[in-house]
Amino acid sequence: MTIKSSFTLIKSIVFISFMMLFFNCSKEAKFKKDAVNDLKIIGYVAGYENYDPALVDAKKLTHINYAFANIVEGKPKFELDTDSLKISKLIALKKVNPNLKVLYSVGGWVWSNEFSHTAAYPESRKQFAISAVELMKKHGFDGIDLDWEYPGQRGEDNDFRPSDKENFTLLLADIRKQLDKEGAKDKKHYLLTIATGADQAYIDNTDLGKAHKYLDFINVMCYDFYHGWHFQTGHHANLYPSEKEKFTVNSAHEAIKRHKKSGVPANKLIMGIPFYARQWKKVAPENDGLYQTAMTTGTIAPYWDIVEKIKSGNYKKGYDDLAKASYLWNAKDSIFISWETPKEIKQKATYIKKNNLGGAMFWEYSLDKDQELLNTLFQNIK
Repeated sequence: MTIKSSFTLIKSIVFISFMMLFFNCSKEAKFKKDAVNDLKIIGYVAGYENYDPALVDAKKLTHINYAFANIVEGKPKFELDTDSLKISKLIALKKVNPNLKVLYSVGGWVWSNEFSHTAAYPESRKQFAISAVELMKKHGFDGIDLDWEYPGQRGEDNDFRPSDKENFTLLLADIRKQLDKEGAKDKKHYLLTIATGADQAYIDNTDLGKAHKYLDFINVMCYDFYHGWHFQTGHHANLYPSEKEKFTVNSAHEAIKRHKKSGVPANKLIMGIPFYARQWKKVAPENDGLYQTAMTTGTIAPYWDIVEKIKSGNYKKGYDDLAKASYLWNAKDSIFISWETPKEIKQKATYIKKNNLGGAMFWEYSLDKDQELLNTLFQNIK
């Protein structure tokens, strides 16, 4: 080989290498752009709320989870007289947004009692999986969401057993099998998702490292850190831990870290955001009521209701900068409120994109009647 031909060969190799590098960089940039564009906005719609689903702004959502179906005799079942009408109105929203996916959610805080029994045996798991797909097809849903509160531990009044940890994964595997079987016939991918607790106890009582393989994504309930069991005020949906916290270290950030550590890929994790507040009455006045004892537990109040309360002029606005959490203090009536504002929504949207999560979920659509929170989420996550 001559010097000239060697030089020509080197130039060719350099050129090819440069083009491959350029292509890969462009491909990576496109992947990142597509990943951002693919971020999900998932809204739960509660069938028991006095709200017309036809009013849902479908253009601002990628997924809707209709809540809830109960488990009756081992099968998911809608038990409200208005369920069928409300479901049909949600399905009709696909005319407005053809890309919208509508799922139905089983369980929730009140209707999780039968999960442990259903998941305990191969026969009952199979029966549930088959009937769950049948109910999905009957109403024209795009998938199934399980909100089991909680495997292996107490929820409201649910039965539970140590074997829930393994049985939960087996139940998901059976549902995934039946969904894929139906999807092969329909030439469509049907979705399977779950809502998960945010604390370490949920991680310990499940095997998400295995379970996520059967799931399209996981809605992490990053709220209710202080709730209806606590005669103690606190942030109920803070993004980061607070230096003022005395008892537990909980936050959306910690919840996401726990899920990642358990083996769930970041892009399958959906950060849950509350469209409601938690409020306590007869609260000790120190520190404007934050992290103080109360004579009541943290009851739920819709976002729109809190906006109305502020108009009275009796509420002082507070902000915990380290925790990235807003709160209100009414010294006159000794009321403390932990709530979500557009400021927190923006910060969480930034966190979701920065950490390559799959998107955001919120509970619940009717709690934000003027769509102030939804509009903020939509504008900042897309």
